Amino acid sequence: MRRIALMVFRLFFKAIYYFSHIWWCSIHESISYEEGFRWCKKTTLAANKAGRVTIEAHGVENLPEKDGFIMFPNHQGLFDGLVFLESCPKVFSFVMKKEAADVILLKQVRKALGALVIDREDLRQSMKIIQAMAEEVKKGRNFIIFPEGTRSRQGNHTLEFKGGSFKAAMKAKCPIVPCALIDSFIPFDENSIRRVTVKIFYLKPMYYEEYKNMKTTQIAEEVKRRIDETIAGYTQKEPLA
Repeated sequence: MRRIALMVFRLFFKAIYYFSHIWWCSIHESISYEEGFRWCKKTTLAANKAGRVTIEAHGVENLPEKDGFIMFPNHQGLFDGLVFLESCPKVFSFVMKKEAADVILLKQVRKALGALVIDREDLRQSMKIIQAMAEEVKKGRNFIIFPEGTRSRQGNHTLEFKGGSFKAAMKAKCPIVPCALIDSFIPFDENSIRRVTVKIFYLKPMYYEEYKNMKTTQIAEEVKRRIDETIAGYTQKEPLA
């Protein structure tokens, strides 16, 4: 991946400096997730700048003032996490597939942020993670989970949103924040180092009173509808003269 190579080349010594702090946060349980998040954000800001990627964030004001919510974005590519780490002003963590849990750097970021690892092939383990996330959200932590379950690999088109992803929100009775990513597949999935702008739209939350009588599959369909509508509304705009 040429852009990752560019990031490493342009940062190098800074990358070592930042990574050492993330690693330190990942191995010491006494260090708060807030501190780990701070170092992950610093690293992301530097990496995105070095990689010639601009993040254009919309609707940050829609994020709930009170912590204890879950963000549900479409999943476009490996760069998605960096979009949130740069643009989101709230401390959050991830739910991560087990296949990525022990990848170098991702492993340290996972531990520094207190991310949860889910095995989608193991129903019992998945339910335990959903329950654990619900309990953490009740305590005031914020999470991101990708309801498609995998990268779409279809550019700005989404896959089916899985209802099971929304069970934690139902259990926690917390706000659901749909998030629409646009062009987030470009930085790491295209073999290019051209300048690129990635957009994220934080949409208005669905509060428990709005979805409490819905099935999780219905919630999934509604969140997908809002995200698809946002992506279509932006990508179909005529370019300014």
